[in-house]
Amino acid sequence: MSDDETDPELLALLRQHLEGKLGVDADQEEETGVLSGAEYVYNNGIDVAIDMRATKNAAESIYQQMQQKSYSTATWSEHELHPTTKDESTVNFIFTMDLLNFSFWSDLPDDERFAIEHRGRRWTGYWSLVAALQRALDEGIPITDPHFWHDEDECNLKALKHIFRSCTDEEMPLLPERLACLRESAQVLYDRYNCSITRLISVANGSAARLANILARDFSCFRDEHSFPGSSKPIRFLKRAQILCADLWACFQGESYGRFTDIDKITMFADYRIPQILISLGALYCSPSVVSAIEARRCLESGGPWEVQLRGGQPMISGFIWSAG
Repeated sequence: MSDDETDPELLALLRQHLEGKLGVDADQEEETGVLSGAEYVYNNGIDVAIDMRATKNAAESIYQQMQQKSYSTATWSEHELHPTTKDESTVNFIFTMDLLNFSFWSDLPDDERFAIEHRGRRWTGYWSLVAALQRALDEGIPITDPHFWHDEDECNLKALKHIFRSCTDEEMPLLPERLACLRESAQVLYDRYNCSITRLISVANGSAARLANILARDFSCFRDEHSFPGSSKPIRFLKRAQILCADLWACFQGESYGRFTDIDKITMFADYRIPQILISLGALYCSPSVVSAIEARRCLESGGPWEVQLRGGQPMISGFIWSAG
């Protein structure tokens, strides 16, 4: 079998998983539609493909490293910036963190890009967001409280510029968009959930897939879905909605607010970083036109066919890795 030939056994296992035929009654379980949408993109896209042999090798490598590093849900709370308490305030922190967890890209050198100084260190990327939230709480600013988001006098662009103030000349990207996410989320929580994030979680009744679907249904900021040629349904990725489920599960180690009976429904989170890793592992490869665009540092259209194919390959690969494991 050549490296780029489809492995029928892996495909059969993945399809069984997609169709709920691994000994579980599919009628009793909620589905996010992420894997089925990714499968459609995989079967119909022409610019991004998956290398089956490299995917098998990646599965072995990931498994070995997880064993060597004793990786578990407890690892989540070991990072100095993640909350260590297990209460409602931590739920609010995680919701805020994942609501605003997007777009940290910068073309500037590392020492000039947006960064947060906190606890004697400089943080960039995702960790700059977490550091800024922790710094705000240390300063007495209730940035993780939906009541604060709802108050236009207290929570406004000026306030966010202070909360996310950088130690460099580059500001936090997309601050107006982040403010809009906070404002919309506060309104939804007020209207539907008595301004309580824990009440929102309780509605999912212990289902990660249901929680992801509720987030996508009620909050446009979590509605990560796009059209794709030939598909009558939107292709769903639900990146941050799924991350929220995974963070709750990891933080609370599968108990309390993180107890989900179907956490295996959560897929790899389709973003713009993971394709770099998958390409370096040889698991994902692109057509010459896509490679040329990436090498020329051209911005790919958000929701465009190339981006959807790059993102769609990620859940599929995670499904193959799950099947191989």
